[in-house]
Amino acid sequence: MAPHATLVNTFVFGGVLVLAFIASTISGVTGFGGAVLMLPALVAAYGARPAVVILTIAQAVGNGSRAFFGRHAIDWKVAGLFVLGAVPSAIAGSVIFADLSVVWLERLLGIFLLATVVYRHTAFHRRAMALWGFVPVGVAFGFLSAILGSVGPFVAPWFLSYGLLKTAYVATEAVGALCMHATKALAYRNLGLISAQSALIGLALSPAMIAGSYVGRNIVERLPERIFALLIELVLIFAGLQLLIFAKGR
Repeated sequence: MAPHATLVNTFVFGGVLVLAFIASTISGVTGFGGAVLMLPALVAAYGARPAVVILTIAQAVGNGSRAFFGRHAIDWKVAGLFVLGAVPSAIAGSVIFADLSVVWLERLLGIFLLATVVYRHTAFHRRAMALWGFVPVGVAFGFLSAILGSVGPFVAPWFLSYGLLKTAYVATEAVGALCMHATKALAYRNLGLISAQSALIGLALSPAMIAGSYVGRNIVERLPERIFALLIELVLIFAGLQLLIFAKGR
């Protein structure tokens, strides 16, 4: 590889690494938003399909660290029921992801980001949540997560409406997300979708994901979440429109 290309690749990865730390910190505070902030940058740097694979590996590490740092507050009944529905549907979604057109994948990602903003402003996500309901929620979002890379903003309202707050919510949701991402990673591997480069990039982002989770855990009780939510929504709108308009398949 030419020295110039190597320098560019190093610069690109450095930017992604910094973004991974910021995204993981935000996720550590709000429980969502980090993945969708990383996704457009990963798509731009590596392409849509590799971006979802890289994000899956990085998110597995990030959610694992958030679950560890907040382990004392985890609601294991909620986490267990969510995982019960999410794991098999994540496998099914991974199979569909393997054959999905890259151009349509980029457009679907754009629609997902815009829909996230709309959904967060509907009254539906504020309805009370029953414990048993986490099984169908897990089924729905385990499947979508395998195709979209992450569905944290959609999942969050269900955990919050059940009554989980701050660390209890962040850590419990992280357990479910960890199991989804680990399942997807294994399915992607068996389907031949994980290249050596994607795996290395995803793992190389791990220190930033863990550090961000630690910082987020320390400030979760101090900063108002509205500031983060507003910032996330603005980025979601910009990134979603960008993916829809410039989707070309890489």
